Amino acid sequence: MTLPKELTPGTWTLDMAHSEIGFSVRHAGISKVRGRFTEASAEARVGESLADSSVHATVYTASFTSGDANRDAHVRGADFFDVEQYPEMTFRGTHVEGDGEEYTLTGDLTIKGVTRPVELEVEFTGVAVDPFGATRAGFSAETEISRKEFGLTWNAALEAGGVLVSDKVKINLEAALVKEG
Repeated sequence: MTLPKELTPGTWTLDMAHSEIGFSVRHAGISKVRGRFTEASAEARVGESLADSSVHATVYTASFTSGDANRDAHVRGADFFDVEQYPEMTFRGTHVEGDGEEYTLTGDLTIKGVTRPVELEVEFTGVAVDPFGATRAGFSAETEISRKEFGLTWNAALEAGGVLVSDKVKINLEAALVKEG
């Protein structure tokens, strides 16, 4: 279990302009609805080894968007994220293992004041220096959570059976981090 050799020790911060934090959830049992958050911050402190490294991220719930104003208002409201009372979701990594390009990042995800452990399957996509001299690292990650475990329990029964919003939510991340200093 080693760090990629291109990922040098130091502090790396999220470049949200080149990142995406999204999710999908089954709607009415027949289609997927996708949403994303447009505002977040994250910091990865890369040490000499995986054990010496850490990550912490904050997602600002009011930045939720799905492309539908009515749905966005409902999801930001008390039935779901309750952005007035819970303006942030957080993730704090607790353990990482893997080699090369594939890693499992375990951490504590907090939504609406409820904290649960999650595992993200992470792909390291490389390091590059951009035309402005900034060193960037790329990562893709995904996980699946139960929204009920985080107190996101609103739903509506369907006439034909089932519910309007599935319990399982797939979270997908595309992250570009920039090395400080």
